[in-house]
Amino acid sequence: MNDKPKYNPNIHHRRSIRLKGYDYSQAGLYFVTICCQDRACLFGEIIDGQMICNDAGTMVEKWYNELENKFSDIRCHEMITMPNHFHCILENVGADLRVCPNTNNDDGNIADGDIATGNIEGEHVGSPLHRVVQWFKTMTTNEYIRGVKTLGWQLFNGKLWQRNYYEHIIRNEQSYQTISEYIINNPAKWADDKFYKE
Repeated sequence: MNDKPKYNPNIHHRRSIRLKGYDYSQAGLYFVTICCQDRACLFGEIIDGQMICNDAGTMVEKWYNELENKFSDIRCHEMITMPNHFHCILENVGADLRVCPNTNNDDGNIADGDIATGNIEGEHVGSPLHRVVQWFKTMTTNEYIRGVKTLGWQLFNGKLWQRNYYEHIIRNEQSYQTISEYIINNPAKWADDKFYKE
């Protein structure tokens, strides 16, 4: 008798594409790519090598620019909305203003008096990249749904964005320059893009 479980094609075998052991809340630069579900072209079109955003594409860019207001430790660099995906460079500048409580009370609870006097020890923490991306996905999805309901935007299949996202840690100035140029020139090279879809 074989005790090995049978393969079930209905079960999704998820594999993380994050770098194992890397702290994505630490200061650093990240090249991020987020793709539409089914690579559906929902954000505009490429005409003569230029990305022409529709209202949905403009909305995506708006929420990208809001990241710095939501996350005090995040800085937005180069970005491009493509017909079916989004590229950007995000910078985590390190600690933000949020504090993780760390108390010496025996029961591990924070005393009301400590809160009132601000006598709480703690450490500053950066915003983890996955939390930043998740917020961006949530806000853009919610507004896209409103656009479908009230403005006749194109329907999407189940989810606006694919479940995961791609990221690359930018480790030096040369890499930053190369990726920035890739983002800027992406519309001109649309036909050769791995996400290309007519």
